[in-house]
Amino acid sequence: MNSALRVRSVTPWYREPWPWLLMLGPAIVIVAGFVTLFLAIWTNDGLVADDYYKQGLAINRTMQRDARARAMNYSAELMLSRENRRLRVILAGAGALPHTLRLHLIHPGKSSADETVELHALGQGLYQGEYRREFSGRRHLMLEDQPATWRISGEWVESDTGRAKLGSGAPQ
Repeated sequence: MNSALRVRSVTPWYREPWPWLLMLGPAIVIVAGFVTLFLAIWTNDGLVADDYYKQGLAINRTMQRDARARAMNYSAELMLSRENRRLRVILAGAGALPHTLRLHLIHPGKSSADETVELHALGQGLYQGEYRREFSGRRHLMLEDQPATWRISGEWVESDTGRAKLGSGAPQ
């Protein structure tokens, strides 16, 4: 009886498709990990505040400022002039009106687009100031006096009228 010997050719492992297919999954995970590490280190965490703990402790003070503005029945109307980058605010309420106000124009998702405008009294509740950057779209508005004893807020949504309301009657 003659038995035929079968000779099988042996190929090196790197010429077989199965090891490469099995290594593909872990290799993709390693590359994705490095991409995630790159994004975590070199991109801006714009929505994260550096002093988040202090801001958390200050929430009661902020709520007191809002309550003080409601008690004094403060409300304001903002008028925007794009031609000369001028903001005008008409402030109404009980009590003495301050000589200067501070208006914070806060972008909802990009802190680098935020701006603070100093408003000076022109008389009888009318204040005026100039903004530096052109802005469009939506902004959160916070109007406060200089010693920061009260604060009213509202929202700016770009419209044809160029106006926004803050305080009582303003959209929150």
